[in-house]
Amino acid sequence: MQVGSNQAAKVWSLCAALGALALIGCAPEPRPVHFFADGRPSKLSDWQVLYLDGGNLALNDGVVPYDLNTPLFSDYAHKLRTIWMPRGRSAKYSADGGFEFPVGTIITKTFYYPRPLAATRDQKAVARTYDQSADFGGDRHRDRERGLKLANVHLIETRILVRRAAGWEALPYVWNSAQTEAVLARTGDAKPLELVSDDGSREKFTYVVPNENQCAGCHVVDLKTKEIAPIGTKARHLNRAYEYPAESENQLAHWTKLGILTGVSDLSGAPKNADWRDAAQPLDARARAYLDINCGHCHNAKGPANTTALDLTIFGASDRFLGVCKPPVAAGRGTGDHIFDIVPGKPQDSILPYRMLSSEPGVMMPEQGRTTTHVEGVLLIEQWIAALQGTCDTAG
Repeated sequence: MQVGSNQAAKVWSLCAALGALALIGCAPEPRPVHFFADGRPSKLSDWQVLYLDGGNLALNDGVVPYDLNTPLFSDYAHKLRTIWMPRGRSAKYSADGGFEFPVGTIITKTFYYPRPLAATRDQKAVARTYDQSADFGGDRHRDRERGLKLANVHLIETRILVRRAAGWEALPYVWNSAQTEAVLARTGDAKPLELVSDDGSREKFTYVVPNENQCAGCHVVDLKTKEIAPIGTKARHLNRAYEYPAESENQLAHWTKLGILTGVSDLSGAPKNADWRDAAQPLDARARAYLDINCGHCHNAKGPANTTALDLTIFGASDRFLGVCKPPVAAGRGTGDHIFDIVPGKPQDSILPYRMLSSEPGVMMPEQGRTTTHVEGVLLIEQWIAALQGTCDTAG
């Protein structure tokens, strides 16, 4: 017994020497997820939603990963999304709007980049790629269960949305250089990085971690009440298969099976956005899905950009509310001297792709969440506009 005690003491001493004891988790099992009913915990490890398990960023018991059909663009960052609810509690399904989540729900989104090839690897270098095959290691099922493989990725930030009695609250956490802990960054942060393409070319950029107000600002669902809510947890975004450790399964069906979602009566009738990168799907569906997730959370009847009279959600009508032949509400640099938001058949004359191309403050759209241009996303919207039929009356 004495020998065992000495060995245990040595193990815990080693953990203490390494630092970040709670997150690294030398104990066989991590502590349970901790919901904070109020306050702002200083460390991500305080929540125990994610923890370091050897060389992996793992998900705690009851934490469910998920993904979106078409994700929001964030400087080519990859994202690990998770959701956790208190035992016995569940969200209520809605076909068109956001789900109604119980108090205690914790949603996390970890922004990270794959590491580039060894020949181009340094502290600032991150891979410009959509390939996620190595993010979780080599075995897609076993390694997804263990979480992100830290040797293959560079962690940047983890944002938490927590549902408290008074409503949702957004908290940003920034990962340290040792990749052992993320600390609360209420005022945001900035990370100078370089995107490395497959050919070795580099693009310098500054990854901006939003402050608490900016986080909340993007999640406002009603400008009058200032109520905030998650963006991606809607049926049309979640209605897709996910590679879980045991099997591939539709996410809505999986959540229902786990008991964390109720009210899905007919999965076959659930709305589903297109995957913007899937060329086999209709161009219009892909473009509308892209605008829905990247622009629609602000450009809608109740959103922060409602004064523009644009509705860029998937439900917006294909007319002036979508920007077709619609003059901008405000003139200035943001128009690029163009007359209409969208000119059918003429992307070069349209304001929408002009603002998407720009990375200049006061011109670029979206205004937050990126400092680089999403080249492939702009190309999609340009192709979509080029395929639109009709003409705009410029006579006045």
